[in-house]
Amino acid sequence: MPMKKIRLELARCPAYPEGSRKCGYEFVAPLTEDGRLDPEEWRDHRKSCTVWRFWEGEDDEHGRLVHVGQSWRFHYEAHDPDEDEPLFKLDRHTVRTAEYLSITEQDGTLYPFKVVRVTDLK
Repeated sequence: MPMKKIRLELARCPAYPEGSRKCGYEFVAPLTEDGRLDPEEWRDHRKSCTVWRFWEGEDDEHGRLVHVGQSWRFHYEAHDPDEDEPLFKLDRHTVRTAEYLSITEQDGTLYPFKVVRVTDLK
């Protein structure tokens, strides 16, 4: 199963009425044929499942995609695991271009993100 590189950009929300291409994430993950994260493949490739968080006006952060129970989250080495960023119900959502995902930021704010690109990792 090929690993995928997924780019999320901030969608419209009260704090960003037009959304923002300068706020988001790029992460690597194994996806099934129907666009769902594959926890078994993740176990075999977890070291490759990285995340880059970019946010206008803030320092970039680099970490990993982690799977805990049924949930998926982004973990950054410089942070306590209690500060991980959960991806809302990602175990039930498909990850495809034009779909939306929600992520709870470290400050507790839930933001919507649009999947703008899903490509094979080379």
